[in-house]
Amino acid sequence: MLNTALNILKLIEDNFYEAYIVGGFVRDYLMGKKSNDVDITTNARPKDLIKIFPNANFDNALYGSVTVYLNGIRFEITTYRSEGSYLDNRHPDVVSYVDDLKVDLKRRDFTVNTICMDKSGKIIDLLNAKSDIDNKIIKTVISPLDSFKIDSLRILRAIRFATTLDFDLSLEVKEAIKQSKYLLKNLSINRKKEELDKVFSSPNIEKGLSLIKELGLIDVLNLTNINKVRPCSQVIGVWTVLEVDDVYPFTRNELKLMKDIRCSIKNNPLSFETLYYYDLYPCTVAGELLGIDKKQIMDVYNEMPIHKRSDILIDTYDLLDYLQIDDGPIISELWKKIEKAILNLEVVNDKSKLLGFARMLYTNINLSEEDSNEAEAAS
Repeated sequence: MLNTALNILKLIEDNFYEAYIVGGFVRDYLMGKKSNDVDITTNARPKDLIKIFPNANFDNALYGSVTVYLNGIRFEITTYRSEGSYLDNRHPDVVSYVDDLKVDLKRRDFTVNTICMDKSGKIIDLLNAKSDIDNKIIKTVISPLDSFKIDSLRILRAIRFATTLDFDLSLEVKEAIKQSKYLLKNLSINRKKEELDKVFSSPNIEKGLSLIKELGLIDVLNLTNINKVRPCSQVIGVWTVLEVDDVYPFTRNELKLMKDIRCSIKNNPLSFETLYYYDLYPCTVAGELLGIDKKQIMDVYNEMPIHKRSDILIDTYDLLDYLQIDDGPIISELWKKIEKAILNLEVVNDKSKLLGFARMLYTNINLSEEDSNEAEAAS
């Protein structure tokens, strides 16, 4: 990835423009961390980049961003720019292209994200980013109050970087977050969730949770259950505990998954029935939230006599034929009772034994109905 990025820089410079890798990739490179995204900044305008990279995608005309794919890797190349006022605390109303790298870096969020690398791999540090990386501190490029007013998402990005990088927020940044937290009310709920997903999926989640509480963001983020949260390797487990299904955007699948995890917690994820009806994954997440080792759950899962309906050694046609009845609601009732009986080890998953058990169930159901009808007639 790095070699391909350096080749892109050389291609741009061969056309008489400046170009640098900037931000997170360089920061992570200096920290010995793997990074998946490479951002490149240049004084070449988008129209110039399209000439250099004919297959590039001009994704964002307003912000001068061009996407290039090389060797199967995606690179975002953005023209140096300065920005006007931010009328919505999120997006600039005016963007102007510039030719000065330092001017471009000064519009960015945090100093640690301003460090650059040139085509030869040399580090370019115009805003003292290396010192902040070495000291593991998150500082804004400009006054934090002004920075957060420009873009309120930076409040959550500060917490995310402190969490994922295990850095500290500067005292000025902390104070500015406390004073600016009201700006989060107007921030898109989708953008809030994107940042919180990264905090909650971090192995260092406890630091993120601590900062959210320390900085007084619980109410503005609607995270009233935050004190119930414990570290969980699956981010859906964290959202399950927070119970904000009707506040944050979730897919239909995620909503069902959270419901199943809660049911698994309530009904014991080490139970055959719970594993059968809510499936293995929700039960392992529930187990983690309850402090149950995944191996325990896997051991129980492997001992189950059946894992799904199709594992049962009879089918509906067998029931209809053996009991000499027509299909109807009673078949659904029989299946439920047969499933539970197998899971509770009351009957062996053997065709002849299951059919005999079904006969007994059917007889009992009929007798129960007869008794009920007689009682109704008598009353």
